[in-house]
Amino acid sequence: METAPNVRIIPVMQQAVDGKSKSRRLNVAAYCRVSTEQEEQQNSYQVQIEYYTSYISSNPEWSFAGIFADEGISGTQTKNRTEFNRMIRMCKKKKIDLVLCKSTSRFARNTVDCLEYIRLLKSLGIGVIFEKENINTLTAQSEFILALYSSFAQAESESISKNITLGNQMAFKEGKVRYQYKHWLGYKKGEDGKPQIIPEEAEAVKTVFRLFLEGKSYNGIVKYMNDNNYVNRSSTGQWVSSMVKRILENEKYIGDSILQKTFTVDCITHKTVRNKGERPMYYVSDCHPAIIDKDTFHRVQQEIARRNSKRSASTKNPTEQSKYSSKYALTELLICGECGTACRRCRWTSHNRDRTVWRCINRLEHGPKYCKSPAIDEQPLHNAIVRAINEFYNCSDDVANVLKTATDSVLSRANGSEIRQIEQRLKDIDNARNELINLIATGTCAADSLDNEFAKLFEEEEQLSQTLISLKSQADSEQNNLAEEVKAEIDNTSFQLDEYDDVLVRKVVECIKVLSIEEIAVTFKGGYEIKSKL
Repeated sequence: METAPNVRIIPVMQQAVDGKSKSRRLNVAAYCRVSTEQEEQQNSYQVQIEYYTSYISSNPEWSFAGIFADEGISGTQTKNRTEFNRMIRMCKKKKIDLVLCKSTSRFARNTVDCLEYIRLLKSLGIGVIFEKENINTLTAQSEFILALYSSFAQAESESISKNITLGNQMAFKEGKVRYQYKHWLGYKKGEDGKPQIIPEEAEAVKTVFRLFLEGKSYNGIVKYMNDNNYVNRSSTGQWVSSMVKRILENEKYIGDSILQKTFTVDCITHKTVRNKGERPMYYVSDCHPAIIDKDTFHRVQQEIARRNSKRSASTKNPTEQSKYSSKYALTELLICGECGTACRRCRWTSHNRDRTVWRCINRLEHGPKYCKSPAIDEQPLHNAIVRAINEFYNCSDDVANVLKTATDSVLSRANGSEIRQIEQRLKDIDNARNELINLIATGTCAADSLDNEFAKLFEEEEQLSQTLISLKSQADSEQNNLAEEVKAEIDNTSFQLDEYDDVLVRKVVECIKVLSIEEIAVTFKGGYEIKSKL
């Protein structure tokens, strides 16, 4: 018969709360966090710091290792929580033995992050005590309970985020614009809480739009703005291409706002993406003072689209995409009359003599077999373009008459809006009166019961008729006076260009076609064409 083994129990040694011996004092730290900078949260933030400082210092077995507190920081991510990350680094250096925290939601609102850092600290022999939930992470059942509580905290964050999103959607539908002034050049928050224009910065914005329409590239605008010391909102004080691009594409400079250009994918990662149709956007017109007029802004957007869609004339470019060139206007405008390919500026040197010419790219790359167009000297080409522009501006019978006709049309549309509204209302009154007559004719209503309705319609009709006569007379008088002023200005203006100007050529010329070595055809914006001898 086997005898039972002799087993002697060795009693455990007295342990501290975190598993370390009581032979030394524990280095205890506390972590505090508030998610917003509102006044009530500020009070909570200060109370937490004072409470833990007093609580740790009053325990003779603990040594104060510091208070780590993040103020106005979300708990869904740890990367932006400076104090939290500093605390973790000190834990890894064994400078902290125990961490105190008010609740799991203060430690982290992300279940994955919460468990990850708890396990990390646990592997280092460091415990975290959550006072509200009465959890010590060094106990066996703590992780399961922590997973539940941190899941609740994450779900609460997701619920809050959804409510905020719905609130923002309602604000967007009502046209409520929230302005961010920090990087918004040209504006500041006024005393009434609305955007107010800063004249010096507004001048910089206007200059950017002007230079772009004159044909300068982003880099060219950057150089000009830096050389002339225009103000901006960057930390370095230097202009860069991305800043110029943002200004040119920002609809807020015409007094409008597009709401929900971007949206947050989820409340955990806080990743923001550009809205490409996944969410509705809202366009609010005339919500603040404008720096740029709408016509200029729309012309800039068209020019941006044109430059982005530019195709290369060279067959050596496999992508067929071409970079916009702001150096020479003719790079964009001059085309070969024989094969329709764009022309390129070249410098030829022969017998110590430089010669600048423009030649078809197809001819340059493939030779006369594919295109036999001639090379055109630059100076005669410039002179021919100048003569065409002067002829265009002095064609009083054609150009001036077109401008006069357009002026009459614009003035007529501008003055006719209110008149058309009154005329439409008079038609509505007439229709309403006919409906009342039908009710009487069918016996539905007695004639006496509709006397008040007929009287109201008659009174409104009389007032509108008088207003209509007055408006038409006033509109005709104003239109005639203004039209005569514009026409007189056109008739009295003499246009004469003395030398070639790239800026003016970009503004007025649509394209220039090389017809032969002796002649070009200049097509102006609007379709008017003039042939000019070289």
